[in-house]
Amino acid sequence: QSAYPAYVMGTLCIVGGITGFARTRSIPSLVAGVGVGALYLWSADSIRKGTANGLEAALGASALLLLSSAPRAAKGPVPAVLTATSAVSAWYYGKTVYALHQ
Repeated sequence: QSAYPAYVMGTLCIVGGITGFARTRSIPSLVAGVGVGALYLWSADSIRKGTANGLEAALGASALLLLSSAPRAAKGPVPAVLTATSAVSAWYYGKTVYALHQ
């Protein structure tokens, strides 16, 4: 299992939240981006260290991002990219968690 997808997703979410805030002064973009990004980065660190619940946290962050971005996917490139990347991340971490619990 790799922490790299969670590191990438965490960084993208934080940068995206800050960018959304800078462009539109959207507090929800800032809070959601930094919050989900922080969860991804925490999970990546946990995966890297081999501590408990890192994979599950990455899966949860992916599901949270997917569920929040999917309804807006057709509204532009940013929601579409968020939906696609979170779906791929959810698939990867879902597959990994499932394999570990077999």
